[in-house]
Amino acid sequence: MSNVVENNKRIAKNTLLLYVRMLFAIVVGLYTSRVVLQTLGVDDYGIYNVVGGIVAMLAFLNSAMTAASQRFISFELGKGNQSNLKQVFCTSVTIHFAIAGIILLLAETIGLWFLNTHLNIAANRMTAANWVYQCSILTFIITVISVPYNACIVAHERMKVFAYISIIEVMLKLVIVYLLLIVHADKLIAYAIFILSVSFIIRVIYGIYCKRNFKECVYELNFNKKLFSQMFAFAGWSIIGNLGFSLKDQGSNVVLNLFCGTAINAARGVALQVNGIISNFSSNFIMALNPQITKQYAAGNIQESVQLVYAGCRYSFYLLSIISIPVMVNLDYLLSLWLGTVPPYTTEFLFFALIVALINSMAPPLVTAMQATGRIRNFQIIICLIMMCELPLTYLILKLGYKPYISMIASIIVVTVGLFARLLLLKQLVKSYSLKYFVIHIVLKSTLIVTGCAILAFSIHGYFDKINFINFIGTSFIAFLLTVSGIYIGGITSEEKAIINNRIIKIVKCSKE
Repeated sequence: MSNVVENNKRIAKNTLLLYVRMLFAIVVGLYTSRVVLQTLGVDDYGIYNVVGGIVAMLAFLNSAMTAASQRFISFELGKGNQSNLKQVFCTSVTIHFAIAGIILLLAETIGLWFLNTHLNIAANRMTAANWVYQCSILTFIITVISVPYNACIVAHERMKVFAYISIIEVMLKLVIVYLLLIVHADKLIAYAIFILSVSFIIRVIYGIYCKRNFKECVYELNFNKKLFSQMFAFAGWSIIGNLGFSLKDQGSNVVLNLFCGTAINAARGVALQVNGIISNFSSNFIMALNPQITKQYAAGNIQESVQLVYAGCRYSFYLLSIISIPVMVNLDYLLSLWLGTVPPYTTEFLFFALIVALINSMAPPLVTAMQATGRIRNFQIIICLIMMCELPLTYLILKLGYKPYISMIASIIVVTVGLFARLLLLKQLVKSYSLKYFVIHIVLKSTLIVTGCAILAFSIHGYFDKINFINFIGTSFIAFLLTVSGIYIGGITSEEKAIINNRIIKIVKCSKE
């Protein structure tokens, strides 16, 4: 029991550290993205998003190995097998260098051809677009070879490191904004080069930390054929699953470009950037939770692992709801306050993107639980097929002449189907999971509570004829209180309420002393 309490404390501490990192990143990120959009202009910002998106389509290769590295390192730590850690790390590094080579080959052949022959980009900006593309390739390759080091930090649950290094990264991006304002060269090209430079600096910092703090993080060309086969097989099936996500997100971006041009890519890019910032409210918690799910499973504590997954699904949904509903209520004002000039359809894209994020926020714990079993072939194939359905649905919606933002409905459909598919596939391997419990107590109950809070928040917002800054703060705070209250009253168990109450009492007592 004391071990469970200790694990919960560690999860809570790591989550808090990640939230400190996130809050700092949000403040600076919102400012820098506003300046970048205004400095580059809508069209150049759209070019950066769609061109970078071509490279990002290859992210399924990297995401697959990220999952493999984190799973195998966490699994060995859960088993307490220190001797295999170094072999896992070295094998992971070798595989990632191979993946980097594959990405470079694909990007410089198929990707380069597609950029110069098919994308809807003005002829006078093709040179800049090619600069952006090459910088994006190098940035992505740096990210790929950094994965084994980042995976070690996550597996060892050193979330404090992420917090500190992320602050450094955010500060460097603040420097980029300043340089972008004073540079006299082509600002789109300069921006791409600056982003590449930041990625390189952060990569060096992560590498130095890991080598100094983790004994296993010293690379040696020590080829273990059996381990390589296991990790590559795991990654191979993960590649299939992540391919679906890559085509789902970046493929839809390309389809939008073909139908609507770079201005719509800018609108979608802004919406997804804001959505990504907001989604950190739940993803930070999941990052802290994931190692424990895997370690408990590896140690044979199946029921503890199942309960962590259920809790993770609920908490991540609630955490995202707490920030998403206030944002949804004031989307128009928030975007105009932030950006000044808002690209067309940005509000609509962001509204639908938040709905997609809320649905999808329940999925990561299920994915981690499946990866912990190591048996992911059927899981990845089926999820890939489901995610890939977004592309033809998006194409059909745009072909029928609907507004560009209506294409987001395709994303809502596939992430909803994907969520239930994950649970069904996981239940086949781990009988302790219950579809009935998941549907009623996790999905249905949580959705009804949050939907009720959202309806009340929108109703109160409707009483204000004009939203100014004071009304914006007031309606956002009311929406926040409604959501928190609704979750506290109906969304958590009596045991969880007791823990929260005790924590509040302790805080109050400390403040009085």
